[in-house]
Amino acid sequence: MKRRNFIQLSGIGAAMAMIPAIPVWGTDIPIEKSLEYVDPAAKKIMADVALNAARSNGATYTDVRIGRYLNQYVITREDKVENLVNTESYGIGIRVIANGSWGFAATDKMDKDSIAKTAALAVSIAKENSRLQSEPVNLAPQKGYGEVSWKAPIQKNAFEVPIKEKVDLLLAVNDAAMKGGADYVNSIMFMVNEQKYFASTDNSYIDQDIHRIWPTFFITKIDKASGKYETRNALSAPMGMGYEYLDARPQDKVKTPAGTLYKGRYDMLEDARQGATQVSEKIKAKSVEPGKYDLVLDPSHLSLTIHESCGHPTELDRVLGYEANFAGTSFLTLDKWQTKKFDYGSGIVNMVADKTQPGSLGAVGYDDEGVKCGKWDLVKDGILVNYQAIRDQAHIIGLDASQGCCYADNWASVQFQRMANVSLQPGTKPLTIADQIKNVKKGIYIVGEGSFSIDQQRYNFQFGGQLFYEIKDGKIAGMLKDVAYQANTQEFWNSCVAICDQSDYRLGGTFFDGKGQPGQSSAVSHGSSTARFNGVNVINTARKIA
Repeated sequence: MKRRNFIQLSGIGAAMAMIPAIPVWGTDIPIEKSLEYVDPAAKKIMADVALNAARSNGATYTDVRIGRYLNQYVITREDKVENLVNTESYGIGIRVIANGSWGFAATDKMDKDSIAKTAALAVSIAKENSRLQSEPVNLAPQKGYGEVSWKAPIQKNAFEVPIKEKVDLLLAVNDAAMKGGADYVNSIMFMVNEQKYFASTDNSYIDQDIHRIWPTFFITKIDKASGKYETRNALSAPMGMGYEYLDARPQDKVKTPAGTLYKGRYDMLEDARQGATQVSEKIKAKSVEPGKYDLVLDPSHLSLTIHESCGHPTELDRVLGYEANFAGTSFLTLDKWQTKKFDYGSGIVNMVADKTQPGSLGAVGYDDEGVKCGKWDLVKDGILVNYQAIRDQAHIIGLDASQGCCYADNWASVQFQRMANVSLQPGTKPLTIADQIKNVKKGIYIVGEGSFSIDQQRYNFQFGGQLFYEIKDGKIAGMLKDVAYQANTQEFWNSCVAICDQSDYRLGGTFFDGKGQPGQSSAVSHGSSTARFNGVNVINTARKIA
């Protein structure tokens, strides 16, 4: 890269501690340059140079990824713009098999000679790697698709929206929160456009245009009497959409005991006003009494629990022990799957991996190995039935083809297995949030994501949230605070006794999911309807051991 611009979002409020340092590799570019697009015909010429050079140097398989990665972040605090990021990263990554081993090399020099030299380097690395490899790469067959394209079905390109409009919105959000009683507020808008071109010796030439957006805020209020504080973060979901995500319509709003929540689109200003009121309520809320409770978990909360306790442990590389960074390995070992009767959850728990769901962060037409994306079961009627696997893993679990969940976060990163959108399927019988609550004698209704902890096998865990409401005899009895629940994955999902129907189904997710060494970041969604879990252990996070 000509210039490396590494930005760490720091000093923007205590709530931002939940988001890891966010690296943005690239070159600062003028706003208008973000709207340019490289002609696929030109990318095909570059790809063919790489494919031919790799073949002539001894590669038996080659894939080429030409990527243009655009990041725009607008960051504000109270009445000020803290930062504006607008970067481009553009280059080519070349992966090969030679002598039965993988090799990879990348460059941002896009002339033919540099591309050919990079391909030769990838082959050289593969040959050196083969000296240490005990068995050759076993790559699942993949048909070629010829020249094809896929574009995210967005309605409004966020990069075409003037910066002033974005700044005005964020400052209005901050103003609404401050007028509502907040002491501090940060608001941020993350926008990403990945323009990716894949070519391989399987005869695929795939051009894709992918968009993601995440508007969010972090409200803090201090109790002047005690010096303690409470926070209320935005209840938005990061989405694989354009700027239309911020054009909420009446049908996109869900009325709940926690106020208005959102389905498919988001009203940021409304949420900020509501958040300012709720953070004041949290200051005065009753501290929870520890014990066993029935939990009614909103999709805005449950998405993180799904991510950590189902998404990561069903990644096959973690199951096999090939990967342990950021999230450990997995308790869902092959012997459990091989029994065909391992009770991951109760009979109503159905977890599905889906790389095609419209509006989701992980939706693409083809993965970074040129595999057409699809949908498959991970947990069926409570039983573990499958994992998430890519081309060189498929044979290990008896698959004839990859499941299409390979991804690299940049042209300079080598692609590897990454989590698909993993979602809890809605209930099949009519059931609303109100129905869930009226059936609970002693419980807690939880909305939004909070802090969490999970062990290195993805088994024992603890989750907090944003908003907590006590349920007594089927009715909401008031707000609680200092709530977290503890369980192990199998115990928790087997305690699931009811799931709302399709009408309540909503997406949550993470914009920055870390994995790998060196680390890579991906974006992934998790959908669910509101679900009930009986007899879960709840602790008081404010209490200390004497």
